[in-house]
Amino acid sequence: MMSLEVHLKTVAYLRGKGDRIAKVTFRGLPLYSRVAENCEEVAHFNETFRWPIGSRLDENEMLEIQVYNYSKVFSNRLVGTFCMVLQKVAEEGHLELTDTLIDDNNTSIKTSVTIDIRYQPMNGTGMWGDGEFLDVPDDRDGMFAFETDSLLSGQSHGSGTSPGRSLQGSIPTFRKAGRGVFSAMKLGKTKTSKDDHKRGDEPAVLEMEDLDKKAMRLAGMLEPDTISLASVTAVTTNVSNKRSKPDIKMEPSSGRPVDYQISITVIEARQLIGLNMDPVVCVEVGDDKKYTSMKESTNCPYYNEYFVFDFHVPPDVMFDKIIKLSVIHSKNLLRSGTLVGTFKMDVGTVYSQPEHQFHHKWAIMSDPDDITAGCKGYVKCDIAVVGKGDNIKTPHKANETDEDDIEGNLLLPEGIPAERQWARFYVKIHRAEGLPKMNTSIMANVKKAFIGENRDLVDPYVQVQFSGQKGKTSVQKSSYEPIWNEQVIFTELFPPLCKRIKVQIRDSDKVNDVAIGTHFIDLRKISNDGDKGFLPTLGPAWVNMYGSTRQYTLMDEHQDLNDGLGEGVSFRARLLISVAVEILDTTSPEVISSTEVQVEPVSNISESATGKVEEFFLFGSFLEATMIDRKIGDKPISFEITIGNYGNQIDGVSKSSSVKKKKKEGENEEEENELIQNSSEDEADEEADLTSVSSTPPMKPFITDRNYFHLPYFEKKPCVYIKSWWQDQRRRLYNSNMMDKIADKLEEGLNDVQEIIKTEKAFPERRLRGVLEELSVGCSRYVTLANKDVNLAGRTKLDRERLKSCMREMDSMGQQARQIRTQVKKNTVKDKLKLAQNFLQRLRFLADEPQHSIPDIFVWMMSNNKRIAYARIPSKDILYSTVDEETGKDCGKVKAVFLKLPGKKGFGPAGWTVQAKLELYLWLGLNKNRKDFLNGLPNGFEEIKATKTGPGLQSVPPVTLIYNMKQVFQLRAHLYQARSLFAADNSGLSDPFARVFFSAQSQLTEVLNETLCPTWDQLLVFDDVELFGEATELRDDPPIIVVEFYDQDTVGKAEFIGRTFAKPTIKMCDEPYGPPRFPPQLEYYQIYRGNSSAGELLAAFELLQIPFDAEEIRRALIAVHDFAVPQIKVGQGGRNELPPLEGPTDSERGPILPVPLGIRPVLSRYRIEVLFWGLRDLKRVNLAQVDRPRVDIECAGRGVQSALIQNYKKNPNFSTLVKWFEVDLPENELLHPPLNIRVVDCRAFGRYILVGSHAVSTLRRFIYSPPDKSCTNWASAGDITVNLEAESPVRKMDTVVKLDPMSDAVVKVDMNEEESDKEKKKKKKKKKGGVEEDEETDERALDWWSKYFASIETLKENLRAQEAAQAEAEEREELEMATETADIRADDLHLKGSRIKERYKEKKISKDKKKSHAGDGLEKLPPKARVDELVVYNKELENEYGNFEDWLHTFNLYRGKAGDDDEHALDDDRIVGRFKGSLCMYKVPLSQEITREAGYDPNMGMFQSIPHNDPIRVLVRVYVVRATDLHPADINGKADPYIVIKLGKSEIKDKENYISKQLNPVFGKSFDIEATFPMESMLTVSVYDWDLVGTDDLIGETKIDLENRFYSKYRATCGIAANYSVHGYNIWRDPMKPSQILAKLCKEGKIDGPHYGPGGKVKVANRVFSGPTEIEDENGLKKQTEEHLALIVLNHWEEIPRVGCRLVPEHVETRPLLNPDKPGIEQGRIEMWVDMFPMDVPAPGPAIDISPRKPKRYELRVIIWNTDEVILEDDDYFTGEKSSDIFVRGWLKGQQEDKQDTDVHYHSLTGEGNFNWRFVFPFDYLMAEEKIVISKKESMFSWDETEYKIPPRLTLQVWDADHFSADDFLGAIELDLNRFPRGAKTAKQCTLNMIRTEQELPTISIFKQKRVKGWWPFVARDENDEMELTGKVEAELHLVTAEEAEKSPVGLGRNEPDPLEKPNRPDTSLMWFLGPLKSLRYFIWHNYRWLILKALGLILLLLMLGLFLYSIPGYLVKKILGA
Repeated sequence: MMSLEVHLKTVAYLRGKGDRIAKVTFRGLPLYSRVAENCEEVAHFNETFRWPIGSRLDENEMLEIQVYNYSKVFSNRLVGTFCMVLQKVAEEGHLELTDTLIDDNNTSIKTSVTIDIRYQPMNGTGMWGDGEFLDVPDDRDGMFAFETDSLLSGQSHGSGTSPGRSLQGSIPTFRKAGRGVFSAMKLGKTKTSKDDHKRGDEPAVLEMEDLDKKAMRLAGMLEPDTISLASVTAVTTNVSNKRSKPDIKMEPSSGRPVDYQISITVIEARQLIGLNMDPVVCVEVGDDKKYTSMKESTNCPYYNEYFVFDFHVPPDVMFDKIIKLSVIHSKNLLRSGTLVGTFKMDVGTVYSQPEHQFHHKWAIMSDPDDITAGCKGYVKCDIAVVGKGDNIKTPHKANETDEDDIEGNLLLPEGIPAERQWARFYVKIHRAEGLPKMNTSIMANVKKAFIGENRDLVDPYVQVQFSGQKGKTSVQKSSYEPIWNEQVIFTELFPPLCKRIKVQIRDSDKVNDVAIGTHFIDLRKISNDGDKGFLPTLGPAWVNMYGSTRQYTLMDEHQDLNDGLGEGVSFRARLLISVAVEILDTTSPEVISSTEVQVEPVSNISESATGKVEEFFLFGSFLEATMIDRKIGDKPISFEITIGNYGNQIDGVSKSSSVKKKKKEGENEEEENELIQNSSEDEADEEADLTSVSSTPPMKPFITDRNYFHLPYFEKKPCVYIKSWWQDQRRRLYNSNMMDKIADKLEEGLNDVQEIIKTEKAFPERRLRGVLEELSVGCSRYVTLANKDVNLAGRTKLDRERLKSCMREMDSMGQQARQIRTQVKKNTVKDKLKLAQNFLQRLRFLADEPQHSIPDIFVWMMSNNKRIAYARIPSKDILYSTVDEETGKDCGKVKAVFLKLPGKKGFGPAGWTVQAKLELYLWLGLNKNRKDFLNGLPNGFEEIKATKTGPGLQSVPPVTLIYNMKQVFQLRAHLYQARSLFAADNSGLSDPFARVFFSAQSQLTEVLNETLCPTWDQLLVFDDVELFGEATELRDDPPIIVVEFYDQDTVGKAEFIGRTFAKPTIKMCDEPYGPPRFPPQLEYYQIYRGNSSAGELLAAFELLQIPFDAEEIRRALIAVHDFAVPQIKVGQGGRNELPPLEGPTDSERGPILPVPLGIRPVLSRYRIEVLFWGLRDLKRVNLAQVDRPRVDIECAGRGVQSALIQNYKKNPNFSTLVKWFEVDLPENELLHPPLNIRVVDCRAFGRYILVGSHAVSTLRRFIYSPPDKSCTNWASAGDITVNLEAESPVRKMDTVVKLDPMSDAVVKVDMNEEESDKEKKKKKKKKKGGVEEDEETDERALDWWSKYFASIETLKENLRAQEAAQAEAEEREELEMATETADIRADDLHLKGSRIKERYKEKKISKDKKKSHAGDGLEKLPPKARVDELVVYNKELENEYGNFEDWLHTFNLYRGKAGDDDEHALDDDRIVGRFKGSLCMYKVPLSQEITREAGYDPNMGMFQSIPHNDPIRVLVRVYVVRATDLHPADINGKADPYIVIKLGKSEIKDKENYISKQLNPVFGKSFDIEATFPMESMLTVSVYDWDLVGTDDLIGETKIDLENRFYSKYRATCGIAANYSVHGYNIWRDPMKPSQILAKLCKEGKIDGPHYGPGGKVKVANRVFSGPTEIEDENGLKKQTEEHLALIVLNHWEEIPRVGCRLVPEHVETRPLLNPDKPGIEQGRIEMWVDMFPMDVPAPGPAIDISPRKPKRYELRVIIWNTDEVILEDDDYFTGEKSSDIFVRGWLKGQQEDKQDTDVHYHSLTGEGNFNWRFVFPFDYLMAEEKIVISKKESMFSWDETEYKIPPRLTLQVWDADHFSADDFLGAIELDLNRFPRGAKTAKQCTLNMIRTEQELPTISIFKQKRVKGWWPFVARDENDEMELTGKVEAELHLVTAEEAEKSPVGLGRNEPDPLEKPNRPDTSLMWFLGPLKSLRYFIWHNYRWLILKALGLILLLLMLGLFLYSIPGYLVKKILGA
């Protein structure tokens, strides 16, 4: 026998004194030494460790010794590590040495270790002998730690029952005299290859002390971290490795439609490319389109329009829909307009954002028809996707100024670059095979008759969809195996914002095309965006498609499955595809610029490209088939297993092409024959004979009980086997399996940790450390295993890249896990748990393999040749590998499989009933690895081969297994109670009973009527349960128990409520029934109904082996041997060995056995006091109103009834407030039963009718804990002075505190600070610009809205600060992790860290920039005016204050069946009223102190000082500020909202004041209603939509319970303001002054005070507060007052001992509006608050005026003086010279509303124009919101005017006037009147930079400067979208208020009054047809003066010459003749 022995002698030179422990690891198997206690320098271990090994020692193998400082409480601290390579040992066999250890940083330390190593090689087979493993130095209680993970190659001996077989890869079976299973199994300590040994021999819940003792006994065998402490549900944990976990959730979750709402706000667009355009934005989601209005003649339109799209579709469909924003230029009714640019993103991308939304982000527009062009502009929008139950946190809407930074706020997910490039996506479609027929056979016969040949009945083509575009291949006529070899090319920006490519094979048909199968390619899984990432790539690989069953029917009921919705129930086809992406270089000339989809042929790929075809073998054995639904009928039932089309007998391979198919399978016939010839003789026989057996023989079912059958398999277990041929791509599956296993382990560990936290057990941090340790070990193991795959041939690019990135990821994950492990402390457990859950998601994501190989396996139950129910098992889960980690988790294991109905049938109640439960054993692997396929079966069987008996059939798989060993057991199911069950009856309760299934038996508990929390307290005994297989194996591997819960109905069948699974604790005959495992503990099991949880069961299960009776054995012997056998002693026989059962103790319950004493919980006496306050909102019962209700309280069989309410209408409160009852409850709070509250109505003749009920599932929050007297908040010797420095933002106080505890503190307040401030301000008045400016905010100008907007600013600042802090913390953590994670990815991480920092720096810089150009430099802004603020809550007030349930709790009463998701019956619909009251419970003898207190009223019990509940009249004042984001109610996408307020019978409709066409209406109203509590206490505020015709629609409503607010100790009647003032905008609005409120609170709380002292001090209890004591009245007179002091105390009330709490401040709350028709989806929000004043105190003053601010009327006067350098557009007719006829156009509100033009300056030759022309723009302006308000009718048909708010932007444009054609646009500038660049002094200084670098330049606001003059540039964009300067304008802007404008009016243009002088223009600028001569003179003389003079001279000359020539002959004649 080979073994390695290490003798650890000593460890020397240790530091300090303490306990030491050593861990020696070889081949991944750690052994621990004992603890060397209290050793100083030297630790003497003197221990030998021995490893039996199954394979030779390799010379590269390592031995590792780690020395720890051992600690009982904390995790052990590593001293150092010693590693050595065993090369020398392997050669010499013996080695002694002493060497130093190294520490974490790989540096050598002084500590040294002395060891002696021996290696004993052996020339043997490497088999392990039977007891070999146990010959260890037995110095540890016979305990021995082992981990099987690494004994991979080692083989272990079988259990000896079936001769000639050895178990491989499974746990060695240990034997020890007298012990059943090796005792290490008992410690739930070590992890076996599959799961951890939970529930080994321990009660599942270990108490910590035991653990520590054990840990010591084990000498710290493993750190306590790895012990699993909590049982999540006992099923998920597992002992041995023969059985795998069942899947608990039954119902497919996807595929069911859900409600979604997508809301998109288009705010504005900027920098649109194009001249003078009229843009419209089109918003498209899927196929729905909506348009904004058109804005004319602007490149930066402002819309602020809100669109909502509602969908009811499955999530997958929703997330694949594309959101498309496009900008269209000049669209109108007649023409569709031209597309400027589009932006596309899928809904899934938005949904995966934080909060499911993008807020105020800029979408980049690009032109799909021209990819060479760049960005076409930006659209700013908000996009949010809300599913049911998501609540969206909208950032608060106020004036937004800081989002001008477009680059920093792009509409892109985190981590996607702003500059996306165009890329081509190539999807290559090669061929498909295995298609189903898509036509009836009749057609085929007809065709055959006509054409004479048999054709395939399908005409397939492939359709590919990506980012909203579709491409199709050609149609291949009549082919089951079409070959296309075509590629579909998409052009799209990269990285794309659409995640999935949808590939669908369709059947082309004349009528309509049908999908055959669909596959989605997730781009995230086939690419990696990291630094070492890769572009999307895939294949060439086969993808498998699943869908409906393969029989062809005209109306396929499961057609959805073929479209990719829901889980496919059958294999449809496989398709060979590949995907590639190439990034385009858009500059190169040959790029095709359009993004149209192209399809082109590609070359064929070789057969071998997808891997070598191998023969696979699938084996399955059915060990048990139970729980078969009785509905199926009693026809014989068989089971069929298929893989791909193999094994499918009914509709598998389509017949006509089966010949071809065969060819395909073996690649070609020759090859297959060759295979046969090469193999040995008998094997050839066997190969030839091995036909597949894919279904079990039909069998008639037996009846189990009323609902279920079972099949009588007993000892004969049918088997199936299938041979199939697939490309050998196992590596992909192996890779997934390794990661899946790590993930499973991690998930289980995390569940454990959560459970520990939930049940508040000790040390969750230890378990988490263990989990992380395990994760990091798993990760490093993965890396070593994956390393050997790195250079395997025959893999696709994706395989290689994926492997690399998986290894990188796993490596870094291991590092991080190790890192986090060190940071896990008690207080950080929850945060670190979150991080670990991120690991889990990452692992699951990595493990999902995008390239398929072997298709999934389907198990079908067939009855009558029809497919009834199925289970789908992923092939990777049962794939075999020689390496343990790579094997599928269910391979060679018995798994409980539940069959379900296919497709939509499986939704809802039909899907919850189990169709059948199988115990199924499956094995899939290469045929050549087949020899091991039976290894995992429970031992003790014989194989029965098929009937053909030929020679050499040894290796044919068996058809049946016969078990000749059976064990008899007794199962005891202790069902104690269930809680929070599902309400199945109309009464809102259920009549539950439980049915327990085990093997083929079932039993019921009794039915308990009308309860959701039944306490059955019942023991069910199953006698003579026969289980087949070996005893020891059964002990580790019992089958699971199924418990189902039903609601008993008097008529008809019992209704299913839910089900849970459990594993029993097992006792074999030879084990004692005693601690620690017995009696078992009660545990909670989660009950599921479909996918949702439906309660929990508290129970325990034990399975006890029944020993054989000696008498029986004797008889058996006699029967065999025929001679008398004396009495044999075999131990006491029969059942007396079983622990005795107590008889039924309770005579009333009949023969029902109760749960025995050791198991049922220990009880204590508790008293439960109940406060009965009243009932509210009771609905009618059976159409009759509730009149005399009563409340019954019941807990654990005891209870109390309230007094009867005599007349519910008159007074719904109870007359007796407090009652109590006593009850015995478990000591353990977690086991407390629920408390039931029921309301019954007492009718005449003694009838009682149940109104509704409520179950309080956890009583913990009502347990009374006496106040802790020792705590500081109680009396301390001196008075504590409360320092208010930090608090009051309004007045800074100069505080001096004398720190003498006995004296009252002295506080000096400097009240003159304000004065000095004012002085300072006055000095600062003369400002840089030299403009006098009045800065003091005028007190009178302030109103409530100033306060509101100031508060919103504060809210936003706080939110920003929080975000920044959070981001900083995250960044710090990332960096910490980066620095501590070793050098693996140091560089990446370093980059990452710096990148994060850069990002933040950028953000900060841009913010600073924004700040700096907000005013003309911040320093010149006045200090922020001190406005008193209120608190703006961006949620409901009750969320801040725990629903105001400080002493009065509200319990909703339910009646009616609980709805399931598909019926959309939400719990809200079942609420029939509310019970108000409270509970208090405590152990009975209560200490005397409480009852002795002064004023203790024994009738009130614990509920002292509670107000009386007589009716009280209250004035309720509701203030509604505004609503935001309302859901549009009209067709035009708007609404006309108004407010309706209901309280009891009174209703106020504010219909006449509706606000037209507004989704963000500002109401600004207050409403007064008088009410009487308790009758009218539920306030409903609704927003309705006004309609001219028809009824008004409800948009949404919100309900407020006023009563709880009124009585709350938080004093929510009227918010406490931050400051007290008697006049002005902040006037005190409570009728009680602060001092009165304070006095009342002190009196009620029985505390001392208030005592007002001199010097502005007040003392309450033992706290001293200080503050100002003077107040100014209206006339400015100062008066002494105590109110400020009282108010300071009220604002700090939470600091008062014992009674202190945070009082509700003056506030505005934001409440979501909900609409009952669209449950769970917000329809908008409303901002409001409520004040309440009791009518018996003095009346309050008038309501505060919060009416919306009226916009202020202004007039903007713009004088256009001159233009310069305007580009010249026209050519002269005569001379071709360039000139322009310039005019300037301007507008403020919109081109149509108020555009004004100057006159034309004709024929400017230099671009200079002189105008002296005045525009006058009157407008209404809201200062606070910085918006102009316009009211106009939308169209001629509109009923009324609609109000718009637009930003104040002045647009000036320069045009060239043309007489006959349209005018030409030359350039424009837009000035935002709040912040625009200062004009240049001269035309020369005016440049393009004023626009380009707008961000950096100082800006001014016309509202502050009033008058500005200067030069501004006109710009336009040229063909390349570059900005160019097209002119300059000298303008003067002058802003006056309406009053000033009246006083000094001005004329338009150059008119009176105050006319401007005429411009001095050159004469050229006149019109030519008015003075043609003049203009001719100008045009010609001006330009051609010299030309004309020269021409004239020339003409004269010529004339003279002509005359000369003309006259010379006559003259000559004259002369000659001498006349």
